[in-house]
Amino acid sequence: MRRALSLLAVLLVIDLLVLPQIAGPRKALSLLGRVNIGYVVLGIVLEAGSLAAYALLTRAVLPPNARPRLGTIARIDLSTLAVSHVIPAGSVGGSGLGYRLLTAAGVGGTDAAFAVATQGIGSALVLNLLLWAVLIVSIPLQGFSPLYGTAALLGTILLTAFGLLVLLILRGEARADRALRAVVRHLPLLREEMVAGLVRHIAERLRQLLTDRRLLLKAIGWASANWLLDAASLWVFLAAFSHHFLSPIDLLVAYGLGNVLAVIPVTPAGLGVIEWVIPTALVGFGLGRGVALLAVIAWRLVNFWLPIPVGALAYLSLRVEPRGPRKRRLEELRQMAEEEAERRNEQARREPAGRTPAHEPAGSQPARGT
Repeated sequence: MRRALSLLAVLLVIDLLVLPQIAGPRKALSLLGRVNIGYVVLGIVLEAGSLAAYALLTRAVLPPNARPRLGTIARIDLSTLAVSHVIPAGSVGGSGLGYRLLTAAGVGGTDAAFAVATQGIGSALVLNLLLWAVLIVSIPLQGFSPLYGTAALLGTILLTAFGLLVLLILRGEARADRALRAVVRHLPLLREEMVAGLVRHIAERLRQLLTDRRLLLKAIGWASANWLLDAASLWVFLAAFSHHFLSPIDLLVAYGLGNVLAVIPVTPAGLGVIEWVIPTALVGFGLGRGVALLAVIAWRLVNFWLPIPVGALAYLSLRVEPRGPRKRRLEELRQMAEEEAERRNEQARREPAGRTPAHEPAGSQPARGT
């Protein structure tokens, strides 16, 4: 964490002090002096709406009988967002923290794992579909760029991997079960029965998501709202510096390219990648370099940097919640009871009929009337 925070401090200095020098100090100061504060406030509000849509996406993919309050889900999402913005390949660490916080809030382990995976992968799929849609419109108007091909290739790889995963779970559930059992058999602290239950539950939840059209549309809708509100925030920040609104198609192409290429796990949440790709694409669409660079940096202060301290406070609020420790202990006891019951049922199925369990002495019978 110390190394990650040190690296983050260096990147913050580069982001705020070095990059604006490209636009020229005098021009940067001139643009800052003419910024529209009303648009800046509107951009912050739109970014808050994007985070709210993400929390509603999380709530939508959780089972109705195991949904924490929306405020709790929002704090969990802010906590995971803060982690993913601090460490490289932070989505892995953020997903782990999200799983732990969801289970502590009373969500079952398999439901939490399904929600975290669906939230991350589904959101990325929606982003790629949005990008492809605007590319179909933009390429005839603006021409083809090498960045378009790179982003489309990454999207194709992601969609193919997701399709194979869904096919493996739905059509090859028994095969996936055998493969996971073979792996878990050599790992400590894990039991085959627990993994088998996980595969069955995830397959069941995935079938429910794919067959329930209303639930699927709701999840796609909230994921789309998350990306579109975030893009609208960038659009407003650009208008705050340029005093006119860019074409929505050009904006979405630049935004989609930056965020799709940001999945390459080099820096936390694409830090540096987005700051290079989006201004470059915007300049290609005719926007001034100084305006594009400063507007993107201002937007990233709200989009990337602000969620770090806010997410840290959200995490602290979850940890010091008065009923939090008690709820976590009750959930742990419930999970232990379920796992023990599953283990006993599996053991009973494996034992031949009429055989006395090894831990019960032969001939022992419960006393009458007890």
